[in-house]
Amino acid sequence: MMLRLSRHAAALCFVCVAVFVAMTAMEFLYFRQLSGGLPSLDLRFAGFTPDEGMAWLTALGRRGSEIILVWHYLTFDLLFPALLSLTLVSLILAAGRRLKNFRALSAQLQSLFALVLVLPYTLADYAQNIAVARMLSDFLSANPDSLSFASALIVTKFALLAIPAIVIAVFQLMGQKQR
Repeated sequence: MMLRLSRHAAALCFVCVAVFVAMTAMEFLYFRQLSGGLPSLDLRFAGFTPDEGMAWLTALGRRGSEIILVWHYLTFDLLFPALLSLTLVSLILAAGRRLKNFRALSAQLQSLFALVLVLPYTLADYAQNIAVARMLSDFLSANPDSLSFASALIVTKFALLAIPAIVIAVFQLMGQKQR
C-alpha cells in the first residue's frame, strides 16, 4: 500500500503546496496583524528566546491567541504535518524507484526506509504544535522553560525536515546520473 504513494507524488505535492500557500497567506495577511507584526513562533527556523516567545504571546493577547489556536493549530497544523509527511514519503519512494539498488529492495524495506526518514520530523512537528498550542490556550503555562522547549522543538522539526529533503535531492541526482 505504501508503494502506491509514489504514484500520487505529483498530486500530493500540489495539495501540499496549496495548503502551505494558504497557511502562509494567513500568517502574513492576518496573524501578523494580530501580533503587531511579529512572526509566528512556527516560522522562527533558528528558534527564539523565552523573551521573544513571551513578547509574541503578549502581543497576541487572549483574543489573538484564541484565533491562532483555532485557525492555525486546530485546523492547518493538524493537517499539514501529516500531508507533508505523506508527500515526503511518496517523493522518497518515487525518486528511489529510479535507482537500481533501491528498486532491488523489498517493498517493505523501501517503505520502512521512507518512514524512518520522515517519521521523526512528523513527531517533532506535532510535539511542537502541542507545546505552542498549550501556551496559546493557557497563558500561565508559558514560562521560560516551556518557551525554551517549544523553541528547541521548532529547531528540531526543521532539522529533521531537512533529512528527507536532502535524501530526495540526492536520489534525484543519482537517478539522473543513472540515465
